Amino acid sequence: MGTTMAEQDGSPLESPDASPFGSSFGSPFGSPADEPLGAELRAERAARARIAAARLAAEGVEGVILSWVDNAGLTRVKTVPVRRLEHAAAWGVGAAPCFDVFLVDDSVTTSRHIGGPAGDLRLIPDLHRLTRLSAQPGWAWAPADRYAQDGSVHPGCQRRFARRLTGAVSARGIELRAGIEIEWVVALAGAPGEPPCYPTFGPAYGLHRLVDLSDYLRDLLHALDEQGLSVLQLHPEYAPGQFEVSLAPEGPLGAADTTVLVRQTIRAVGVRHGLRTSYAPAVEPGTVGNGGHLHLSLWRGEHNLGQGGPGRYGLTGEAESFLAGVLAELPALLALGAPSPASYLRLVPQQWAGAYQCWGLENREAALRLIPGPPGEGPAGANAELKCFDAAANPYLLVGSVLAAGLAGLDARRSLPAEVPGDPAALPEGEIPRLPSSLAQALAEYRTSGILREALGDPLYEAVLAVRLGELALFDGRSPEELAAATRWRY
Repeated sequence: MGTTMAEQDGSPLESPDASPFGSSFGSPFGSPADEPLGAELRAERAARARIAAARLAAEGVEGVILSWVDNAGLTRVKTVPVRRLEHAAAWGVGAAPCFDVFLVDDSVTTSRHIGGPAGDLRLIPDLHRLTRLSAQPGWAWAPADRYAQDGSVHPGCQRRFARRLTGAVSARGIELRAGIEIEWVVALAGAPGEPPCYPTFGPAYGLHRLVDLSDYLRDLLHALDEQGLSVLQLHPEYAPGQFEVSLAPEGPLGAADTTVLVRQTIRAVGVRHGLRTSYAPAVEPGTVGNGGHLHLSLWRGEHNLGQGGPGRYGLTGEAESFLAGVLAELPALLALGAPSPASYLRLVPQQWAGAYQCWGLENREAALRLIPGPPGEGPAGANAELKCFDAAANPYLLVGSVLAAGLAGLDARRSLPAEVPGDPAALPEGEIPRLPSSLAQALAEYRTSGILREALGDPLYEAVLAVRLGELALFDGRSPEELAAATRWRY
């Protein structure tokens, strides 16, 4: 069946690291040390991969995709024949470090620590997420961590960043459960430069759309189920040709991995139905774009910290401080969660994009929407949604940076400001702070964020900055129509 190898092979090789990249002296983000690939670990990985490869080969798999997501938000890959999985698991597959400074159009910039044609890294597949792909017969997939040639962890590895921050939260005795909503637009296959031709023109959230693309959506549900993914809901969205799928919550790193896998699956199913898939923040200017809303809840044991506390709507002090830290850092977080110049075609008021730096109970115009869940449902329903992020974001950078901001809020014992119960755009101008309305404004906030610089570490922090500055220059002077067209099929 389509279960992941983690389910088949038992416990993980590695537990999450106890500390993320940063200073080891009093930092909430822990030590820069990370487990290197020594001889014992390589042998253990090889032994597990040998078993996994035999199982995959017996199921007709011939190739394994190893993926990572770059700082422009694009998923990059190398592949190996299934018979080479054992070697790849122990010794990796070569990949140039300069991909950390690739822009969305595949042009290349540079940064102080990362850039240039020299050097090589090793892509090491995480066998816990090794999955046979239902919509791509003969293929399997695994996310990759990136290591230097000597076996040390590459400081620019976005996935290890997310893993380390997950460990930092766990070190506080807190479990964070997360999920990223996946929105996308489908169009009939055509030339890349042509305007999108949509296969359905039914109303937003309408049954009309579901009927028009019933076979496509059925095949998508089937593929996701065969891959061991738990779908919560699938529905038509607001913009033409737009849909959304939500998956069951999991740990932050798992949620980021799942996002990569689900997007790949959606695209593969679409190809079989003659459809092109876009995750661009703005497929067409003036329409609702593709969000990447992040849902999260904090748990201590079986207790959801978003329920049963003395704070507003039952928030515990820990949950409120964590969310307050994230809310305070949102202007800088947009450089990671709304990373494209095109992101700001989407992030506008009165489109449920979360364009204002405020929070509210079930308020879809607030950047931070508090969701207590239906009374009597139990603890699983309570969570918070961050609406200002979009589908151009690298999911590993997104979850890691949100965790860093939340940890800073915990340490500072922050409190949430006054709630905004209605549409912030309807209030007097300036009463509620607007989030940055351009990437340039978000980068100004990012440059002053000591929290993000410390959490990311200088190599990753500066590589992200270089890519954002490069894309600002790349798209300088473009009209909204030109910007949307240039990025429409890149994500």
